[in-house]
Amino acid sequence: MLYYHLVMPARAASTIHTVLVDDEQLACDELFYMLKQFPDIEVLATGHNGLEAVDLVEELEPDLVFLDVQMPGLDGMSVIRKLQQTRSSLPYFVLVTAFDSYAVEAFRVDALDYLLKPLNKDRLAETLERARRAMTEKLALVDEAPASPGPRPALQRNKVLVKSGNRNFIVDAQDIIYATIEDGLITVSTTHLEGQSNYRTIEELQSNLDPDLFWRAHRSYLVNINRIREVVPWFKSSYQLRMDDKKGTEIPVSRVQTKRLRMLLKL
Repeated sequence: MLYYHLVMPARAASTIHTVLVDDEQLACDELFYMLKQFPDIEVLATGHNGLEAVDLVEELEPDLVFLDVQMPGLDGMSVIRKLQQTRSSLPYFVLVTAFDSYAVEAFRVDALDYLLKPLNKDRLAETLERARRAMTEKLALVDEAPASPGPRPALQRNKVLVKSGNRNFIVDAQDIIYATIEDGLITVSTTHLEGQSNYRTIEELQSNLDPDLFWRAHRSYLVNINRIREVVPWFKSSYQLRMDDKKGTEIPVSRVQTKRLRMLLKL
């Protein structure tokens, strides 16, 4: 079960959204208290084992994650490796442990830093400064990238095959309301029916559709921007999209896509 801190601190100009994961509650509380002394750090949530760590990163897309090394379910190293296999965009990881024998392994998994317990405020401040520099350099690389979009796919399909009730339906692409993926299976919701697509990934489906019409609002959702019925304010200054299907499906907008949403709809 994910636990979110509901008391929001005042946001700094460049807030570093952070997640803490430690199976020792006292250690987690101590780090949370120490981080409160840094105005640009916002702790989004805390977790207590490796499986929760994976879920928190997937759900909240934080900038920075403090991970205990030894935890039930998955240890800190395994959390990082698992996320490296499934995500193209990762937060910065700081490994926290009472043992100094993991330092080499920490840097093998590209951890930003490695902190020993009991934590020292000055040493923690060095880690946070390293995180700020890394994030600044990352943003600079994005800003320097060519502004013009890459070439569009050679073929944008106007028709898409949707399998429903042992039948294969050909639907107009513009009738697609949204598509979602779960456990490797893509479900497509259209104006008249819901069924499965034979595409293997959301990226593959998206690459065959009009990029001016279909937007990746979340890692698991592709939406038709003309079929958004309502933008619903949600948790931590984020949004959900209520779609124009019969169920009024609500789709989360990932934190990294919130800026894009504001640009699209002039929020």
